[in-house]
Amino acid sequence: MRLLTQIHAHILTRSPLLPLSFSLSKVLCFAAYRDIRYAATLLSHIPSPTVFAYNTVMRGFLSQAPSLPHPILLFRILVRNKLPPANTFTLASVLKCCSNLAAFQEGRQVHKHAVASGLAGNLFVGTSLLNFYAKCEAVDMGRKVFDEMPERNVVAWSAMIGGYARVGMANEALGMFREMQRRGVEPDEMTMASVISACAVIGALDLGKWLHTYVDKKGIKNDLEVSTALVNMYAKCGCIEKASHIFEALPEKDVKAWSSMIVGFAIHGLGHEALTTFAKMEAAKVEPDHVTLIGVLSACAHGGLVEEGRKYWSSMVEAGIKPSMEHYGCMVDLLCRADQVEEAYEFVNQMPVAPNPAIWRTLLVSCKRNKMLEKGKLIAEYLLQLEPLNAENYILISSMYASVSDWVKMSRVRMQMKERGVKAVPGCSSIEIDGYVHEFSMGDWSHPDATDIREVLREVAERVRGAGHEPWIASVLQNMSDAEKQDALWEHSERLAIAYGLLKTKAPVVIRVVKNLRVCIDCHEVTKTISKLYGREIVVRDRIRFHKFVDGACSCRDIW
Repeated sequence: MRLLTQIHAHILTRSPLLPLSFSLSKVLCFAAYRDIRYAATLLSHIPSPTVFAYNTVMRGFLSQAPSLPHPILLFRILVRNKLPPANTFTLASVLKCCSNLAAFQEGRQVHKHAVASGLAGNLFVGTSLLNFYAKCEAVDMGRKVFDEMPERNVVAWSAMIGGYARVGMANEALGMFREMQRRGVEPDEMTMASVISACAVIGALDLGKWLHTYVDKKGIKNDLEVSTALVNMYAKCGCIEKASHIFEALPEKDVKAWSSMIVGFAIHGLGHEALTTFAKMEAAKVEPDHVTLIGVLSACAHGGLVEEGRKYWSSMVEAGIKPSMEHYGCMVDLLCRADQVEEAYEFVNQMPVAPNPAIWRTLLVSCKRNKMLEKGKLIAEYLLQLEPLNAENYILISSMYASVSDWVKMSRVRMQMKERGVKAVPGCSSIEIDGYVHEFSMGDWSHPDATDIREVLREVAERVRGAGHEPWIASVLQNMSDAEKQDALWEHSERLAIAYGLLKTKAPVVIRVVKNLRVCIDCHEVTKTISKLYGREIVVRDRIRFHKFVDGACSCRDIW
């Protein structure tokens, strides 16, 4: 850079015969790879900069300062001042910036410009648009771009698969991968990482295993991205031992790999293993990010490691790391799980930022568990002020009153919910059988094997009742008879999925279920009983964590 600045000075003072714009553009090309701010300043002094000069500075910002919006600002200058028209490289660069910043409105404007300039059909621009919409989780718009592309390469398939995986549309991601195979398009590392991640979302273990074999069979480079996706997939599909084996075999590990393993241990309730892994990460001199620290604090919460959690929190604050809302939520969860409700409440009141609804809900659940009705009422008021249309809040508040048999107040809350037109999110569970993911919703009997599932459920219900289980009908908040409430409990989505698992598999095959909501108390008790009566290992991944049911006991130790 020292030599380059001397050349720059020489051009300005001693080379009047050279075309200034041409000479300064040459200096800018080199400067953009070493000192992007110097290059940006230089661009503003070039009398007639070419679009190539703008593209060079944009790429420099993307490589050296990807979190800055300067490529977007430079594009605005180009358009506003009617400077040399943008080309495909300009559009791809500014779209990459929009992706990095999740700048949706700005990206939409670039898309319109691409259409108006006739460049939207270019493969390079189209792929950049796909990546942008995928990063902004606007998969419908991404799919429209994809369908309109005159030609598609492996990058365009990967971007679309990654977009579906990111928003939880795993079946769509897997469907696109199958379409990719039918068309003879060979997947690359990015494709495999995306589709393996899709398996992690829905807990499709068999398909994830097949993809792992596919990577090895096809000779696809098992790079750090793919390996980390495999660690994440096995952890989120309930095979934490396999995830750990792959992780330990990695020749090098970045922060994403370490974090995936720590979070994996955390959601399985393996607190000590998570903290040991974090200690190894520190010894390896890998700087943790906010995801790592969320994993560490979650591990302490799920493992009941209160003192350790307090220690890591203090270390984080003393190191000058500004806690995010997720970090605060983990600490509140840690204290509430240990029934330190008063301390958790004080912690929330002393937060420098306003607590989000999730934190208040954590406190409310703890108040309900500890029969702290007065404090629960205060928290309920906060929640309904913050989110008056969130069904989960009304259901939690109703169940709190039901837990102390205050049916009048419970009915008032339900009436309030009805008057405001708030509808509960239906419970949905999935189970993978022979490589196909079957989904069940509460009370939905549209499955082709519904008749057989009913028969299995009837038999299971009889055996569970015979084992002495008393249904917790207080968790059913509808206005119906006790008998109807018992029947409603047996239509919960995870019971339908477990019944299907019993119908289609035999021991020692593990029944693996993924649920979109938190497991209710009655379903938790019933699943423990089923695991003992039928001699089956049942793994349920709910919205919070994993539950591993074996011989009448659960790995969560009845705290979740």
